[in-house]
Amino acid sequence: MQKRDFLKSLGLMASSAAALSFTIPNKEDYARTLKPHGIKKGDTVGLISPSAASADRMQFTFAKEALEALGFQVKLGENAKNRRGHLAGTDEERAADLNGMFADPEVKAIICIRGGSGAARILPMIDYKLISKNPKPLLGYSDITALHSAIQAQTGLITFHGPNGSGSWNPFNVEQFEKMFFKKEMIRFENEISKNDDLVAKSNRTQTIKSGMVEGIILGGNLTVLTAISGSPYYPDFKNAILFIEDVGEDPYRIDRMMSTLKLNGTLGQIKGFIFGQCSDCEPGGGYGSLTVDQVLDDYILPLNIPAYTGAMIGHISKQFIVPVGATVKMDADAGTFTMIESVFES
Repeated sequence: MQKRDFLKSLGLMASSAAALSFTIPNKEDYARTLKPHGIKKGDTVGLISPSAASADRMQFTFAKEALEALGFQVKLGENAKNRRGHLAGTDEERAADLNGMFADPEVKAIICIRGGSGAARILPMIDYKLISKNPKPLLGYSDITALHSAIQAQTGLITFHGPNGSGSWNPFNVEQFEKMFFKKEMIRFENEISKNDDLVAKSNRTQTIKSGMVEGIILGGNLTVLTAISGSPYYPDFKNAILFIEDVGEDPYRIDRMMSTLKLNGTLGQIKGFIFGQCSDCEPGGGYGSLTVDQVLDDYILPLNIPAYTGAMIGHISKQFIVPVGATVKMDADAGTFTMIESVFES
């Protein structure tokens, strides 16, 4: 994910303001939690590209075939294959596909083909009133954090942080998907751990930062994307929430800077629990030395004295949890788990 391009793109949002056609509603207009309608096999799902363009057209084929294998009919966004620079079309085109899928009565869920960068550019163009009247599941991760955050902040709708359409649909992810959307189970999110040939298990281990159990609404996503929209109307309310974050390709000093942002903007002071997923390729670089990611997390999380753990299967990894963003969960920092405690779908 080219997150640095994403950060640069934020500065262009102001120039698009004159083209906006939707009024940003007040958060008070909506309930704290809005549940999407459930889905079943045979339904039509919309496949959109709200962020970066896909360089390989075969990615659309992979995504379509995977969704069909899950049992769906697939409707491709009208502008999904467009391209403008690194983006999958103009801001207006990408926003139109998202709004169009929420408006289309035939489409029962919306899946993003990939992340990358650029989703923040369309946040002012999203019709949040339309979404609140047509609550549907939205699935994706990485740059799609911008959409999860904005939709949560403006409507309270539960969305789903998980595999993108062109991502890995291995047995673990497929099982998660079926449990979440078809069986509608109260999932206990626990890392899959195997020892392989070693004496002890070393992969997918969690570490407790601070012991304890807590209940709350789970919010978050990609750390870079989340901090980049801080201070905007599209940043969620983290009061009494459980914050989950992940990232990829960031030096620890960058993680430190972003955690500092979460402290300075008041987020860390409001949360009740903390889950750190995977930070892929986040090892210290050369030079005069560096804090490790573990040290950074200790510096910011230990003083909060809240239940916290690291290592959850969330992030830029092949096997990943499908996290219901905005749902109420119970977190156990010692076991390294969190569990849904209520249905995330409208009954």
